[in-house]
Amino acid sequence: MILLELNNRILQEILTAKLSSEKFEAIDITFADFDGVSFHVSNPDGEKSKIRVSIHLKFYSDLQKYGADQLIQKEYGSYLTTAESGYDVSLLIDLEKLPGGDKEKEELITKVALLKRNCFASVFEKYFEHQQAGNDKEEYAVINYREDETLYVGAKADRVTVIFSTVFRDDDDVIIGKVFMQELKEGRRASQTAPQVLFSHREPPMELKGTNAVVGDNIGYITFVLEARHTNPKAKDKTINLIHTFRNYLHYHIKCSKAYLHSRMRAKTSDFIKVVNRAKPEQKSTEKKTITGKTFVRS
Repeated sequence: MILLELNNRILQEILTAKLSSEKFEAIDITFADFDGVSFHVSNPDGEKSKIRVSIHLKFYSDLQKYGADQLIQKEYGSYLTTAESGYDVSLLIDLEKLPGGDKEKEELITKVALLKRNCFASVFEKYFEHQQAGNDKEEYAVINYREDETLYVGAKADRVTVIFSTVFRDDDDVIIGKVFMQELKEGRRASQTAPQVLFSHREPPMELKGTNAVVGDNIGYITFVLEARHTNPKAKDKTINLIHTFRNYLHYHIKCSKAYLHSRMRAKTSDFIKVVNRAKPEQKSTEKKTITGKTFVRS
């Protein structure tokens, strides 16, 4: 299975081009990412020697409750600037004051391209800390990362529970989604270090009973039970990298599976048509010729 990129490829390519160019040029680009996230790369006040990277997340106010501002300040430090109007976080890169070596520039580009990931990471880091400290956090963090989908994160002394609610737009998405969930469950047989994965359809899991969790025929809940080996300081970054993209990972592979099935069905239909055409009996011609060579059709 394909793992989605953590960084934003468009942002990385833009910054790579701009930071490697000796000529300062104007830029004003707006583009989108998964989960309704949008970026804006521009020159503040028309200064071509400066590049401002801004991000807008519809759910950023939810993340702020769990230390998103503090994490962004810690990650980006002096690059952090006043947020552009209509955006939640803005970074300012002065092209005249770039780090000296190529390696340092690459590290800066990668860090900026991970801006969305680092915004999302705050809620996980907060609850990982609760678990590592042995504190029970009965109240779940609720992140409305999409208009009709929600992320829940809760911590106990021995585990962190992460629950995704997701909407399956088509009936066959539910079927394919269940197959994927079964594969993830079976993953524990291949690796004892894998987290436990649970899937519930229509009804929310027991942890969300009594909450406003949505119920419906096209609603699914995926639960990850993360243990200390997944949340400790050495492993937490990898865990966050993998789990925060899970919803998009799931739906991406559902669409790929449907496309593959459709292509196989079209290929098989084409083969059947060829067989049918070969099986058609040859029709005898009713055209006749006279002794002079003229042709006519007998009625």
